[in-house]
Amino acid sequence: MAMRIIDRLTTGQDGAGGPAGRNLDDLRRRLHQQVIDRIDVAAVAALPREQLRARLREIVERLVQQEGLNLSGPEAESVIVGILDEITGLGPLEVILADSTVSDILVNGPATIYVERHGRLEQVDARFRDDAHLINTISRIVGRVGRRIDESSPMVDARLPDGSRVNAIIPPLALDGPALSIRRFGANPLNHKDLTRLGALTPEMMNYLKAAVRSKCNVLISGGTGAGKTTLLNALSNFIPSSERIITLEDSAELKLQQPHCVRLESRPPNIEGRGSVTIGDLMKNALRMRPDRIVVGEVRGGEALDMLQAMNTGHEGSMGTLHANTPDDALQRLMTMITMSGVKLSNEALVQIIGRSLHVIVQASRLPDGQRKITSITEVTGYEDGRIGTNEVFTYDQHGMDADGRILGEHRYTRESVLLERFYRAGALKRPG
Repeated sequence: MAMRIIDRLTTGQDGAGGPAGRNLDDLRRRLHQQVIDRIDVAAVAALPREQLRARLREIVERLVQQEGLNLSGPEAESVIVGILDEITGLGPLEVILADSTVSDILVNGPATIYVERHGRLEQVDARFRDDAHLINTISRIVGRVGRRIDESSPMVDARLPDGSRVNAIIPPLALDGPALSIRRFGANPLNHKDLTRLGALTPEMMNYLKAAVRSKCNVLISGGTGAGKTTLLNALSNFIPSSERIITLEDSAELKLQQPHCVRLESRPPNIEGRGSVTIGDLMKNALRMRPDRIVVGEVRGGEALDMLQAMNTGHEGSMGTLHANTPDDALQRLMTMITMSGVKLSNEALVQIIGRSLHVIVQASRLPDGQRKITSITEVTGYEDGRIGTNEVFTYDQHGMDADGRILGEHRYTRESVLLERFYRAGALKRPG
């Protein structure tokens, strides 16, 4: 009697003595092609998921019977789910995307997939069949937002329907095969209460940021990759009065602001002929004509830094943005560098004056080595004097060591009196003592 596939998987060998782990995958691949040959993919993809599952089950069971295969119930279900994911989803990534604890998915070629859970990376067993399988999945993702990826355009940014951010790069630029990175955002973004409860910052720090937003301070959130900048920006948006009109500018739309009057704008890369590009700077110029009360820039990366600062200083106070930098001082220096690299001819003194007059608060977000995300500094920009930008750090985070499990221990500390208190009082964001 022929050995069942499930028995081969259990014993570790197939009938020919090869690796057992590929048997079900090979069968799924063969049946998948036969299913595709028998159905109208566009038509069935429009069916509700349960109807599609039932239809696929019927077809697969018929094919299994015709080929005389001895599949158990779990095996048949695995084949059906795999084919369903290939037709309507993202193949091997569907199971990972269903795991709410996964915050990042990193595909380093078809056979190597890592995920981040609770701030730590770990490899998973899922895999793609080959480079072509992975590239096909990437093409399906980027095609949904009207973008393309091929040898002539081998890098792309896109997003999934749930708002997750996607970056992909393929050969010839990716030497070891296609690489795919997915930054996930929860269906219900963390709010300010969640961040306080999780220890990212203290209630006093959150009250300070609430007062800063309500008194229309211009806020820049600085931090490294995965530090929680976008999450904090979403949370702080909850403090913007619902009567105000917000315009958001992003390279890949991922902000989920919690206010009703919000218009979302997204940049566009050039087409294959190198035309049609719309930059964040272009969007900024257009946003100023849309009667915004506040402008929110998802990430400041280049010459739009000057446009953002000028908007903050010309009637759009209370605007916010994020920027990649490791410390508040680095954030200020990076702003100056980006403006200089944009080609604008400004003296160092002029740059210092523009930044010192425009920004009010820099919030530093950090991901600690053990995966914890903390607000490690809240620093005020106090203006400019003697050719430099003045700063005043109000809150900081001090590390004390590690516990037995390798978890970093530390505490947030109030370091210095805020120079913005009077502004908070005048705006009614804080009550005067007494």
